[in-house]
Amino acid sequence: MAKQDYYELLGVATDADPSTIKKAYRKAAVKFHPDKNPGDAEAESMFKQCSEAYQVLSDPEKRHIYDRLGHAGLEQGGSAGFSGFEDIFSTFNDILGDLFGGGGRRSGRGRGRARGADLRYDMRVAFHEAAFGAEQEISFNRREVCGTCSGNGAKPGTSAERCASCSGSGRITRQQGFFMVQTPCPLCHGAGTRISNKCDDCGGDGVTLEERNVLVKIPAGVDSGVRLRLSGEGESAGVYGQRGDLYVFIEVAPHERFIREGADVHSRHVVTFTQAALGATIDVDTLHGEEQVEIPSGTQPSTVVRLRRKGIARLGQGGQGDHFVELVVEVPSGLSSEQRRALEALRDVGM
Repeated sequence: MAKQDYYELLGVATDADPSTIKKAYRKAAVKFHPDKNPGDAEAESMFKQCSEAYQVLSDPEKRHIYDRLGHAGLEQGGSAGFSGFEDIFSTFNDILGDLFGGGGRRSGRGRGRARGADLRYDMRVAFHEAAFGAEQEISFNRREVCGTCSGNGAKPGTSAERCASCSGSGRITRQQGFFMVQTPCPLCHGAGTRISNKCDDCGGDGVTLEERNVLVKIPAGVDSGVRLRLSGEGESAGVYGQRGDLYVFIEVAPHERFIREGADVHSRHVVTFTQAALGATIDVDTLHGEEQVEIPSGTQPSTVVRLRRKGIARLGQGGQGDHFVELVVEVPSGLSSEQRRALEALRDVGM
């Protein structure tokens, strides 16, 4: 039976560019894939034919031969066809790999740049530091590239050897029924290499645990639960890897007199009975220092005075919160005879 024209199989013109051919094959491969058409021999045949067509048309040399001499030219040159199911699914997986950011048959070493683990540090800061910002040095342990073996894991003077089990690919391929299944090599755990003489300092890991000191800048207005990210201060992923990040979680210590609500501060201030009744000027403690507050005559218990912009910086927004002062009127006790007579006199006049 004569083979169908490869361009017709994929539904593309003879002058189609590589991108158009790849898109056409992807569409056909998904349509005729055996997983979507279980037990359908015709769909399986189309899947194989489309994969064969793509393998030829995506290879400039094979495509040139096919355009000049057709199927016969490929057969004479020994370039046509697949050696088995692995080649079919290799082509299909390579296309899927391009779509999703990684090749279907790449070994562990061929993937994107490795990234080290992120680290967490819990930092407790004082109330004033959270309000106005500060700098605090922290110390923690993280994995660093081993200085003895330069991260290769092998004892100085030796080197890693290619894994005999997977021939350095890092993966083992085996057939399960119709499908070819790839799994990480159990001997080298996907590395593709094995170390016979391991470095004494890192035990073959290529990294060691080292102490690290970092100066953390605490922005004004942070509150408990805020997370600061220090890019590149996490653990190492080896010589060619990218460091992870360090996340600093903030916990703000409580204040002995002030209570925080967002960017606002609340406090209580005791005034005497006569100050509340007659009015007075009092000094009130705030985060920004003492503030003079005018108390009008006849001030009632639990009156709240608002001091604008005397609170905490608004993180990421600019400006300051306010300070709210609740006035607590103190009722005198342990009166002297003179004080008692004075109050009785006030009572007698209806006060």
